[in-house]
Amino acid sequence: MSLKLRITDDWKAAMKAGDRARKDTLSLLQAAIKQKQVDERIELDDAGVIAVIEKMLKQRKDSITQYEAAKRQDLADAEKFEAEVLAGYMPQGLTAAEIEAIVSAAVTSSGAKGPADMGKVIGLVKPQVAGRADMGEISKLVKAKLAGA
Repeated sequence: MSLKLRITDDWKAAMKAGDRARKDTLSLLQAAIKQKQVDERIELDDAGVIAVIEKMLKQRKDSITQYEAAKRQDLADAEKFEAEVLAGYMPQGLTAAEIEAIVSAAVTSSGAKGPADMGKVIGLVKPQVAGRADMGEISKLVKAKLAGA
């Protein structure tokens, strides 16, 4: 079952169960997917849907930080719930050891010599970890490896 179908089925189940918060979150996700498809005139596959979910999760994390800084715990809790729902559609994350191995292999295969070659390494790593690891952490790890290279 494709990810879009799973999201639609879960949305229907939430509506039937009367779970308004979950239904609303899934409605937002479906709208974001539809918007991306209309804007780019393409039919999104699972990788495209995961990219949309990643973007929404990042927005939720930013909102949570801002709401907590403004002492609006009610809004922060709502965003946390939405983030939990969205995270349920992300693929299983990679362990630190798996990420380390992927980055090391990419540094070796690209022949990277220093920080100037970071783009090459990130270009090799990104397709392998898309949706399964935080690219900010990957970037830090690559930078550290290349600084020591």
